[in-house]
Amino acid sequence: MRSLRAIVVAPVRLYQHVISPVIPQRCKYYPSCSQYSVASIRQYGILRGLVLTAWRLLRCNPWSHGGVDFPKDQRLFRPQG
Repeated sequence: MRSLRAIVVAPVRLYQHVISPVIPQRCKYYPSCSQYSVASIRQYGILRGLVLTAWRLLRCNPWSHGGVDFPKDQRLFRPQG
């Protein structure tokens, strides 16, 4: 199951290493949306992690105030142990 998570995280890591350094940093949240995605997939699994990632991306908009937002602080799912 861990290798499947690694496959799902691979495009995000590719973005972080290839595309992200080329564009100006403009994320309103800490950690960045891509780091949030990796952490949520690792902590909650693929399906729940992708749901949390989608929710984070929807909140990252011009009208958002941003702030500190860790996957462990979300309220949609209980942490997997």
